[in-house]
Amino acid sequence: MDKKRVKDYMTYDVVTVDVKGTIRDVFERIKTTHHDGFPVVDRGNEVVGYIAARDLLFAHPSTPIPEVMSSHLIVADPEMSISDAARVIFRSGIQKLPVVDEKNRLVGIISNSDVIRSQIEHVSPEKVFNFITTLKRLYGIEPTLRRGSVPINSLLPTQSKIYEDELEGRIYEIRKGLAEPLIVVSRPGRTILVDGHHRAIAAKRLGIENLDAYIIEVDDDVELGMERTARSMHLASLDDIQVLDYARHPLVALTHRLVKRV
Repeated sequence: MDKKRVKDYMTYDVVTVDVKGTIRDVFERIKTTHHDGFPVVDRGNEVVGYIAARDLLFAHPSTPIPEVMSSHLIVADPEMSISDAARVIFRSGIQKLPVVDEKNRLVGIISNSDVIRSQIEHVSPEKVFNFITTLKRLYGIEPTLRRGSVPINSLLPTQSKIYEDELEGRIYEIRKGLAEPLIVVSRPGRTILVDGHHRAIAAKRLGIENLDAYIIEVDDDVELGMERTARSMHLASLDDIQVLDYARHPLVALTHRLVKRV
């Protein structure tokens, strides 16, 4: 997590409002962008405040922005670690932090969703070695490990469904050069995708042919349980994976059920 910086996940194209504007200008920004808040900047793009939709309550459209904006700001530095940004966001309750340079000029904005996205599908060496230990225990084999590049079109998936919202996050990370390695098992004539189905589909959508991976090599002639699972789900390539929209995500479905019970 510490290697990930705010500059790697922040949004660079930020919608702002001018400090010389009025509440009417903010209303127009909300209508055209559907955002719920904006950094307030002066002519030099220096951040002088932040105005949110809640600040507009009971304010007349002709009211100058400085009269209702928040001027005591918490901001982030582009080099700040994601972990530090996460602490600020979640402890303060602020959903978005303007990101500024050493002269307090706006360079981006980072939100709580950006922080969460930075942590989804994190691959650690411990995760890889735990999987190798499992293979040894289940099959009595001695796999070897190397780091390398694998062609995504040769991958045998072991997961039948992925989710569109997480896929969008992986596309974003790949474009930023931040994608975690896949975990694959390489057997004679077959490369089995263990972890990283969202990343693999994201790369395919972007026209990328190869991805970095932890490659666990198994020379023994033994069929793994995940291969039998893939066969039972009729999975032969990435094209067989179904992409579900956000509303069908199991966490969302669980939340809906809990709300109904309440």
